[in-house]
Amino acid sequence: MSDKQRQQSGAALLRGVNLTKPHQLDEKDVRDAYRRWAPVYDYTFGRVSTAGRRHAVEVINSSAGKVLEVGVGTGLSLPEYKPHLDITGIDLAPEMLDKARERVAECALRNVTGLHEMDASNLDFADNSFDTVVAMYVITVVPDPAKVMRELARVARPGGQVMLVNHFSQDDGVRGWVERRMAPFADLVGWHSVFDVSRVMICDDLKLVERRSLRPWGLFTMMRFTKKVAVAEAPLAAE
Repeated sequence: MSDKQRQQSGAALLRGVNLTKPHQLDEKDVRDAYRRWAPVYDYTFGRVSTAGRRHAVEVINSSAGKVLEVGVGTGLSLPEYKPHLDITGIDLAPEMLDKARERVAECALRNVTGLHEMDASNLDFADNSFDTVVAMYVITVVPDPAKVMRELARVARPGGQVMLVNHFSQDDGVRGWVERRMAPFADLVGWHSVFDVSRVMICDDLKLVERRSLRPWGLFTMMRFTKKVAVAEAPLAAE
């Protein structure tokens, strides 16, 4: 491709894009983006995210009970879970779930008891259903992160854990500049490059107990919360 052709392609991509205002994702953006990603996800972002995904699963493997993975995608993490855990996965993209189901069958993963097409902001599970709720590389993808965080907290049992693995943006340096320049293309790449960590610190019933930068290059962060146990009201003293 010549320099002129590259310039024309770039102009076509930028046409109609407001470089000063981040694009707000909606559900259609997410579905469209991950329909495009599904055929190549394992060989692109799937590889970049391997270290963070494995670290999170190692932590979860030291626990017990029922696990909900929100945004299970093509199921890359599913073979990593130990068999004593009961795993349920959900995702908005049916193309991703098809690949996850193929992986479950190929690996004979009997501890994966359900894979469902579902919106993370409207989970079809009862309150306090899971011992662990994990969302890896999800919270910057969804249109309403606050609503998703409240749903993650709702379906976790008191005393259980909610885990995030995600990219959070920074204000300064070269990385901050790149993230701001990418912001208008959120609908094309399928995630928000500018996303402050304060946007997930909104649930009063979740206590942050661990925060750790992950490989590669500290681009991703693991955050582990525990869901507070409600303190029963003290009985009234006898008159």
